[in-house]
Amino acid sequence: MAGSPGATIAAHSGGNALTVAAARRAWAEKFRAGGIDSPELDARILVGHALGLDHAALAAMHARVLDAKEEAAITALARRRIAREPVARIIGSKEFWSLDLRVDESTLVPRPETETVVEAALAEIDARGLRSQPLRIADLGTGSGAVLLALLSELPRAFGVGTDLSAAATLVARNNARWLALARARFVVCNMAAALRGPFDLVVSNPPYIASAEIAGLDPEVRDFDPRLALDGGPDGLDCYRSIAAAAPELLTPRGALIVELGAGQGEAAAALFATAGLVPSAPHADLNGVPRALVVRKGA
Repeated sequence: MAGSPGATIAAHSGGNALTVAAARRAWAEKFRAGGIDSPELDARILVGHALGLDHAALAAMHARVLDAKEEAAITALARRRIAREPVARIIGSKEFWSLDLRVDESTLVPRPETETVVEAALAEIDARGLRSQPLRIADLGTGSGAVLLALLSELPRAFGVGTDLSAAATLVARNNARWLALARARFVVCNMAAALRGPFDLVVSNPPYIASAEIAGLDPEVRDFDPRLALDGGPDGLDCYRSIAAAAPELLTPRGALIVELGAGQGEAAAALFATAGLVPSAPHADLNGVPRALVVRKGA
């Protein structure tokens, strides 16, 4: 489209004062024209964030006229979204398992499909009647701490340790634990399980699993903004599964379980790696889109 985004939005107001509702509509149209998914939702979140208004206040003030400073603040955020920066990175937070988590350039943005790992882990714990026990949990490649903190929020007596190769990511996770008052979490900088000593009742991981050559073809929101360290799983995408499989027998208690997130089509190859290590994989849990997403592996029957 010709003209700057700011000029485009001004045109929607017909030269008149721009209201909150008009700004939302105009940016939603701009996002839709740019091929961005959920344009109305993104516009609502970004306008609300720029104005410091929650959803209810945004609706209540729909007819309020914006001043020049507010228009500029909205435009600055919206231009970042036009450049395909994810909304969570723009506002600096993402909801996961009903927890408000801080994210930055050092961490993945937690995805809804990763909640399947949490669901599978809790199902495994509940099947053994262990929810009220003082479980020890390890989260390998913790990033923002999403999976570990979600589990600790559900398991009042559990203690957890998260690892990440990125010191900056572990700082984000540590701050998230503090923000959520989950003092039962600790974080350490290392490659997967390199600095850990078992046994753990539960080991979870959302490891890097994208084949190196496939990263260039990912959506720009992922390719250009997620840290490559958190994406690149090596030539076949399975490098981290190999590392986890090698460490898991010593990490797990005799009846311990491991749950890992899977990339699309990786279930059989990952299960074979764990079976070769002497572990017992079961059928993966599917995410809401029906994609096999969480592989449960046990040390014992």
